[in-house]
Amino acid sequence: MPDMMQTQAGEAGAFLDFDLNRVPSPCFVVDAAAVERNLSVLAEVSERSGAHVLSALKAFSMFALAPLVRQYLGGTCASGIYEARLGREEYGGEVATFCAGYKDSEIDEIIALSDHVIFNSPAQKARFLAKCQAAGRQVGLRINPEHSEGEVEKYDPCAPCSRLGTPVSQLNAEALEGVDGLHMHTLCEQGVEPLLRTWEAVEPRLQPWLNDLKWLNFGGGHHISREDYDRDTLVDFIRHIRETYGVEVYLEPGEAVALDAGILVGEVLDLPVNGMPLAITDISATCHMPDVIEAPYRPALMGEVEDGQTYRLGGPSCLAGDVIGEYTWAHPLKVGDRFAFLDQAHYSMVKTNTFNGVPLPAIALWDSRTDELRMIREFGYEDFRGRLS
Repeated sequence: MPDMMQTQAGEAGAFLDFDLNRVPSPCFVVDAAAVERNLSVLAEVSERSGAHVLSALKAFSMFALAPLVRQYLGGTCASGIYEARLGREEYGGEVATFCAGYKDSEIDEIIALSDHVIFNSPAQKARFLAKCQAAGRQVGLRINPEHSEGEVEKYDPCAPCSRLGTPVSQLNAEALEGVDGLHMHTLCEQGVEPLLRTWEAVEPRLQPWLNDLKWLNFGGGHHISREDYDRDTLVDFIRHIRETYGVEVYLEPGEAVALDAGILVGEVLDLPVNGMPLAITDISATCHMPDVIEAPYRPALMGEVEDGQTYRLGGPSCLAGDVIGEYTWAHPLKVGDRFAFLDQAHYSMVKTNTFNGVPLPAIALWDSRTDELRMIREFGYEDFRGRLS
């Protein structure tokens, strides 16, 4: 995640021409053309490097676009039983599943759904190894390179006392018994340079086992589809790994699939004043963009200006901290005005919740090439009630 309270990168692109009143509010609007542009970049990296590129469902799981994803990528990676099932049923291709802790009651179904089952610890691997091997599944072990490139500790899997991955200093023959490949996910919204530094740090420590592995999975956090990403260097790196050690290489981009491909449309509900102009909106930070509070970060507003009328935007919930941030418009706002936050297709869509009974945003699919607009899903009271007893 970005540094605290910085604006997340976001390009309006074709959304500048989209009429925000065409959809209900709040509403996620995803541009199929932008997603396809990102997918084509990822597919080109896969073709040039020989890497298997899987779409990380934890970041973007809008399965209405699964047929499009299938055209470009080799499959999906899942973080548990439901994502594994979604990947198998909707996307096809390979399914690689990692979970920090598997349950006895779920492991059989996870094995049935997955091509790769990746374990967080040697103990979990040993516990379920025989079942994986009997089913003919590839077995992976997630490692912690003990080399940190994360900018925010909360999002850094290599932070001290991290629960994610087996520290590389703890690897031995017993830990790697029956393991077909190693998985490491250490990046977050980063370029290729942190990946190269991580590999430089961990490669000598893996040297005794690399020639016995079938694959290496470098996880996600790679902003491959970003315009300034050095894709040539990534391709050269992957080729080097494959040629040097005779292994297959996997990448699991999530944000890169949907980068700058979606907006979240909102509406102004009230304009009170308390020390400064405030704007109450139907977009809630805590319900619709939880990372605004968890990271925290400041999402980019489409059309924001440097000089004009500034408002502190907040949601309709009772949480005092349900504040999105301070934003400036060229003209004073009116109740009923529409606005949109940029780059909201990834993570925001998969993390929404109904705290306070705040309605979930609708989901729309737009194609900026044809102007075709399709409502994918609108949520109502039953969606809120169905989660409660």
